[in-house]
Amino acid sequence: MLKFHWVNSIFILLVILLFIFKVPVYIFILLIFGWLILTIIGSFHMRWNYHVNALNFNAQVKQNAIAITFDDGPHPEYTPQILAILQQYNAKATFFCIGKEIEKHPELFKKMVEDGHVVGNHSFSHSNHFGFFTSSKVIDELNQTKKLINKIIRKNCTLFRPPFGVTNPAIKKAIRQTNSHVIGWNKRSLDTKIKDPEKIYHRITKGLKAGDVILLHDTNERAVSVLEQLLLFLQKNQLETITIDKLFEIEAYD
Repeated sequence: MLKFHWVNSIFILLVILLFIFKVPVYIFILLIFGWLILTIIGSFHMRWNYHVNALNFNAQVKQNAIAITFDDGPHPEYTPQILAILQQYNAKATFFCIGKEIEKHPELFKKMVEDGHVVGNHSFSHSNHFGFFTSSKVIDELNQTKKLINKIIRKNCTLFRPPFGVTNPAIKKAIRQTNSHVIGWNKRSLDTKIKDPEKIYHRITKGLKAGDVILLHDTNERAVSVLEQLLLFLQKNQLETITIDKLFEIEAYD
């Protein structure tokens, strides 16, 4: 798998060689363009683990189990419906919550934990510009949400999912300083883009296997519609739903 530091080392070496052998300028331009494209793609694809080592799936999972995760909540309309369905099927999930939404709905956030689910940090603002934040700004976002979570449930959260799945050197530095486990996914539902719940359902269940991590959002009606179908599918195929910490055998809180 490609890594940012390896690509940079090779890039620097090639630049030196091209300089020594006095190649045409357009070769330099092509090399820089290739490095830039590769770095941009790597920053937006968590499964590459280009900048950070994210936990995207567990091929060595000991149980016949998968993890269902929800991003961007808590949402006052859809999160309660999702919690009710999960309770009905005795299923557990992991919720990566936005700090400003936790602040608006603390009791709903608290209910997630009371129902036996695990919660994770999804930044405070979920800004569209998160990928351009400095490391200090990212650290502030993580710590602000971490303190808010601790205030409500008296636990220090260690799980972090970067907004939009974006990673870069600044985010990597922030992750190190906040001692966070970076959680990705390998089954992206696209429930915020695809309008047809059936298409979302088939996208998730196609080739679904033990150790997979499903990404949904508890902020839209489509996720509510798909969830019950998904849980029935899992029952039929004898796949258990467990929280992220159990799937990867890590601590969700310290």
